Amino acid sequence: MNAAPAFLGYAAAVGVLAPPLLLRSGWPRRAPLPAVAAWFALAASFSLCVALAVLHLADPGAHLHGILYSCRAALGLGGGEPDGGAGFSWGLVAVAVLLAAHLAGFAHHAVRARAARARHRDVLDKVGRPSARLRATVVEHAEPAAYCLPGRRPRIVVSSGAVDVLTRAELGAVVEHERAHIRGRHHLVLAAAHAFARVFPGLPLARHLREQVPLLLEMAADDRALRRSPHHALATAMFTLAAGRAPRGALAVGGESVVIRLKRVLAPGPAAHPALRCTVGTGALMAPLLPVLLTCHAGLG
Repeated sequence: MNAAPAFLGYAAAVGVLAPPLLLRSGWPRRAPLPAVAAWFALAASFSLCVALAVLHLADPGAHLHGILYSCRAALGLGGGEPDGGAGFSWGLVAVAVLLAAHLAGFAHHAVRARAARARHRDVLDKVGRPSARLRATVVEHAEPAAYCLPGRRPRIVVSSGAVDVLTRAELGAVVEHERAHIRGRHHLVLAAAHAFARVFPGLPLARHLREQVPLLLEMAADDRALRRSPHHALATAMFTLAAGRAPRGALAVGGESVVIRLKRVLAPGPAAHPALRCTVGTGALMAPLLPVLLTCHAGLG
């Protein structure tokens, strides 16, 4: 049987119907990092479904055995043509193009952001002064602002305006928030989100992924800061730095998501139960495998 319609239907459900369900759920804001994994699991499942649909459209007789056979042949581990011949080969070409588009989108965003950070570091080397107490670079600027430059040479930047108006505890919360971004390699996660949105523009899943992942990463950084800082210190710092802007390629404690995050910090809900985290993690691992299981079923049918 040709499983292409089933793959396309599954992709439509993941790409159009699943995002509103996830948006209406309350647990993502209690467990932001598992929620990020869930969003990317949907993205991976959608991409894999589209790839398998292309293969089955190119060769109605394609199944998992044929796909694995073709991969072995392409790597020089086996010879011969799978059933389907030229049609299957063109399908593999289309899948390769889809994979290359994802990688190109990721590289495009990551390289541009890295170049912007490098230029900004050069400026900081000239105008900034290191602060051993804050373990950050302080720049003379009246507007309170704080951000980090992730990457190979990470740096946390705090304006003199922020140093003047924030207390020691508030500055500590800000620095810990930015350090969480650096340790979590959040800039790479953002690059992956932008890559998926670039490959599938207009897809509801891609649009919501690009909007929700930055917010969830900020919430995760807030949670990390709250491990060492009181809620009121982080909330006051967020309110003070709300209008601060970060340069391209940087991640800031302020920004457009401050209002949503302030409500979460000031009125925290119950912590996510370990069972919820385990369930979400298992679901995130299993979601990309469902299209493969569907392929197996098609091959057996």
